[in-house]
Amino acid sequence: MSEESRKIVPRRPSAHRLRSTLLAATGLLLVTACTAGPSTRPAIVMNDQGTQPRQPQSQRGPAELPPLEQPGSRINWDACADETSERMDQPHAPLRADLRIECAHVFGVLDSPDAPGRGVSRIGLLKAGHGKTPLVVLNDVNGVPGTLYAAQLASILPPEMLSKFSLIGVDRRGTGDSDAARCIPGPAREQLVNIDPAANDVEPVVDAAREAGKECSIELETQFGALDSERTVADLETVRKALGIRHLNAIARGEGSRVLSLYATRHPDNAGRLVLDGAPDPSRDDLAATEETAAGAQAAYRDFATECTSGDCPLGPDPEQALSELVDRLRDRPLNTASGTTLGPGAALSAVLNGLADRPRWRELATAIAKARTGDGAELARFVEPMLKSTATKPARLDGALVTSCNDSMSRLSPDRINKTARDWRGKYPLFGGLIAQRLAWCSPWSRRTAPLPSPKGNGLPPVLVVSTRADPVTPERGTSRAAQNLSTAVRISWQGAGHGGVGQSECVTEAVTNFLIDGNVPHDDTPCPA
Repeated sequence: MSEESRKIVPRRPSAHRLRSTLLAATGLLLVTACTAGPSTRPAIVMNDQGTQPRQPQSQRGPAELPPLEQPGSRINWDACADETSERMDQPHAPLRADLRIECAHVFGVLDSPDAPGRGVSRIGLLKAGHGKTPLVVLNDVNGVPGTLYAAQLASILPPEMLSKFSLIGVDRRGTGDSDAARCIPGPAREQLVNIDPAANDVEPVVDAAREAGKECSIELETQFGALDSERTVADLETVRKALGIRHLNAIARGEGSRVLSLYATRHPDNAGRLVLDGAPDPSRDDLAATEETAAGAQAAYRDFATECTSGDCPLGPDPEQALSELVDRLRDRPLNTASGTTLGPGAALSAVLNGLADRPRWRELATAIAKARTGDGAELARFVEPMLKSTATKPARLDGALVTSCNDSMSRLSPDRINKTARDWRGKYPLFGGLIAQRLAWCSPWSRRTAPLPSPKGNGLPPVLVVSTRADPVTPERGTSRAAQNLSTAVRISWQGAGHGGVGQSECVTEAVTNFLIDGNVPHDDTPCPA
């Protein structure tokens, strides 16, 4: 079948470290309680050979960083530390004992394509810390919900950050406590995640994606078309107004950086001190950007293997071979775990990808792979179960992520093209190339948006701090570098480490981000941070 015929983002000391019920349309904000200067670069254009410069375009100069503000908030917060701990992935690093955790909801406009300007979007919030200035926190739509990510960050950021700021975690539309999408049938989730990366035909994935799209369009009703990054920008503006501040200060990790940069482009007068930690590639060439994700995953595993073999590595002298042997074994004998997860080749590699993104869990990941090699897949399954398993308090992350990413994307490839790409990438990126290529089929039967997402430019914004990570398996460094070049007021810090995001992981990055947010100190562009 053809592509066209298929339907359906002075220095301080070193740091220690819905489904929605539709209501009548309203224009009022509803708030309730609940459990050195930056460089200006030319824009760039992508092609298969990488980046090529265009002629500079006319741009406003960077605005000054606005002062920090104390809010005039209308949000009623309720204590929720125990509930937050229960929602965390297990095992997880404990929250700081002295950390004050509170939760709330605010309500904005759903704005479905079928009902523009109408409906209600419920936005889940979490406040961590006691500082007087709000600092909004966003995460990838397929990662830990923003509320939980804020709680995790608050437990590892330096004390001076929490004395100045309260971290305000925001759950993206369709995730976490923001009317989470619960719509993909369990067998379809299993098929999407657990396909054999060596399979020569992605038609089973396309069939599962078609089933997921059909069920989600029925189950989510008007919410279905409203889950995208553009409408999430409106939610951020709702949050800003509810917090009672003129300027939004924020940290966004990974794909959440796209939302924050779109917000800044749409609301430049309300942009405060913004940090994009691993911004996604702004190119509209989804195939090239996805290939770089495969390359980033391969690079991250090499770093993981090097770290493992520098000590007492449970995977032996060659962790890449150990993982390849495990995948081969699971192809013939999948492991069934007590939790009900079937660990086949696709699920195992998806689990490893999730573990590579979470740098503090690398030792745990190595042990989990080693145990799976002996027939015990329970620990490795824990890395992939947040994508697959849905409970009353922890919805499966694949649902909201799939709807949002397919609503955002213009790219639709035919099965033949995906099969050819998978064969090519299996040769280039032996561990993850096939798996990541097959994920290109997840959106192939979905209808696509009529126009691409706007490309954030940043003209007239204050300096925007962008952090890239050399071996990032989620938002690769080359794509983040392009995102920084696309934002005319961006300055980039390049961390030479591995994992997803540098804030809270690299002392050098964390110190620079702390100085930028608290004191307004803008580092030199392309500042390196050692691994």
